[in-house]
Amino acid sequence: MNNAPDSNSKERLQRQTQMTETNSTGYNDLGIESQTYKLTQQGGHLLTTSEQRSLTLYNHITYLLYVLSYFTAGLLWIVPIVMNYAKRRDADNTWLATHFDWQIKTFWYSIVLFAIGMIIITFALGGLGVSVFADSGSLALSSILLTGLGLLIMAFTFIWHLYRIVRGWVALTDNRPVP
Repeated sequence: MNNAPDSNSKERLQRQTQMTETNSTGYNDLGIESQTYKLTQQGGHLLTTSEQRSLTLYNHITYLLYVLSYFTAGLLWIVPIVMNYAKRRDADNTWLATHFDWQIKTFWYSIVLFAIGMIIITFALGGLGVSVFADSGSLALSSILLTGLGLLIMAFTFIWHLYRIVRGWVALTDNRPVP
């Protein structure tokens, strides 16, 4: 992992050292409004106020897209995960980085759990088909129970995913990191 500061960090540090004291009107000696260049340091990473606002808005959009994906049969899932990977490094070592990681982990765990549920259901329905041809009642019962287990895993995944999106979005709205 490269610990050398990138060019944006160098520019921010130079800007920070060049800033002068702000007077009572909110403007520095050069007449530039200080809030535009106000820097926040969190975990060693510097963000301007506008960068922080931009990344916060970006996260609000990705959370919204995850919620909207429920109404598109999951087809919209790919858009927010690509967005998260695209901007993840911009928030390194800040409280906003926890939201990017939270959404990425939620996506991948949900995909894996959903796939496990689908595989179980596929095998169970195959066993049900075999039981019909073999005229085996016990195989049919076990296939139905296995189908129920697969559906239970998929239902759990659905609820867990929704919980994580809501919990993360609430934390973002309160301007705090996600655990």
